[in-house]
Amino acid sequence: MTKTIFGVTSAVFDNDGYMPVAYTGYGLDDSPPLTLSGLVPQAKTLAIIMEDLDIPLIRAFTHWIIWNIPAGTEIPGAIPAGESLPSLGGAQQGVAYGKHEYRGPKPPKFIRNVHRYRFTVYALDRLLDISSDANKRDLLRAMQGHILQQASITGLYKNGAR
Repeated sequence: MTKTIFGVTSAVFDNDGYMPVAYTGYGLDDSPPLTLSGLVPQAKTLAIIMEDLDIPLIRAFTHWIIWNIPAGTEIPGAIPAGESLPSLGGAQQGVAYGKHEYRGPKPPKFIRNVHRYRFTVYALDRLLDISSDANKRDLLRAMQGHILQQASITGLYKNGAR
């Protein structure tokens, strides 16, 4: 039997490719659409953590956390702001750089180096019962023992690059 590998891709950028301005704080600041492959049937929900990996003196700066997305192969783009999202099966967004919302790349204009933005998608075996005021640490703690799969995609952004 062939073992399926869990993967995540986006229709708007390649892994290690540049993110379009529309998905940054200098554009529409929309979350990008994500497509999953190899999702196990046992998955009940999905969670996403988006981090900037290139902030000086910080290992990873959290931009966005969202959980309790119903398991499926497509995560839509332009997820609206809000603590709870009835339009997305009751998914919840927590506290990060974007409080209860996606906040895309927006390094200060004088920063000219490339930043890497990693979207990690977690397939979980249950709904998570945590407050919408949860942060990344709270989310990781709640997911402990419930992660069936995880995969990531990294988008790049550099001021002035189009």
